[in-house]
Amino acid sequence: MGFFLETLIGGLMAGMLYSLVALGFVLIYKASGVFNFAQGAMVLFAALAMARFAEWLPVYAGITSPVVANLIAFVLAAAVMFIVAWVIEYLVLRHLVNQEGTTLLMATLGITYFLDGVGQTIFGSDIYKIDIGMPKEPLMAFQNAFEGGLMINQEDMVAAVIAAVLVAGLSLFFQKTTTGRALRAVADDHQAAQSIGIPLNRIWVIVWCVAGIVALVAGMIWGSKLGVQFSLSTVALRALPVVILGGLTSVPGAIIGGLIIGVGEKLSEVFLGPYVGGGIEIWFAYVLALGFLLIRPQGLFGEKIIDRV
Repeated sequence: MGFFLETLIGGLMAGMLYSLVALGFVLIYKASGVFNFAQGAMVLFAALAMARFAEWLPVYAGITSPVVANLIAFVLAAAVMFIVAWVIEYLVLRHLVNQEGTTLLMATLGITYFLDGVGQTIFGSDIYKIDIGMPKEPLMAFQNAFEGGLMINQEDMVAAVIAAVLVAGLSLFFQKTTTGRALRAVADDHQAAQSIGIPLNRIWVIVWCVAGIVALVAGMIWGSKLGVQFSLSTVALRALPVVILGGLTSVPGAIIGGLIIGVGEKLSEVFLGPYVGGGIEIWFAYVLALGFLLIRPQGLFGEKIIDRV
């Protein structure tokens, strides 16, 4: 029982991190109706900015406190992501208002390669470290309830708490604020939203800024775990089954989908892997997502698309 709970808790924590990356996809899709392939590049770009600023500040600004350096680096990286959001809207999205979804999709592919190239040109292409003080040692808990206790990865636990707080905040933002409701209106129909006075360009800047902050937090956490390197951009691929499962238009769906994927990967690898030679964790999420595409294409919480003819 103890081993099962360890695996379950590990899956839930991994699922929250998947949800965090998936949120970026959901935010952009809700505002523009297009799947943002640039989300992985945004995670890499934000993580590179955070890592390099934290490295440069002690050298050029004489900041010796790691906590202060990380805090200032986070603020500077967030400012960089705001600038990136504004540039993307001004140079790309503003000229593609009311275009077909395929056109916007191809635009995000272009943004992906642009961010990958520019990020490595400005910040470098080596492997960098982000040290934000998250504990690395495992924690032994519930030793009285289970023989030997439960081993919990403290780094994953802290990361899951950070992700949960951010997800909860974004859910409230979409449901309770005027800007959040405007975002949902823009997602439903660009032309109708413009006709009632919603400034489409400003909404797109806001949502790309929010998606940039989500990418920064995701990059900070994944960078702390894996190091900041080019392969970090592929983390977004792990979130694709999450958005398919939860629904492209649902923030709660990204959460539930991430938890299901995280738990499913861990349990299947541990309990089914020995019988099939292992490797289930690599493809489990995609097979599950494929099943949902065949049965319920809009996902668990996605909105059904009804075309009237």
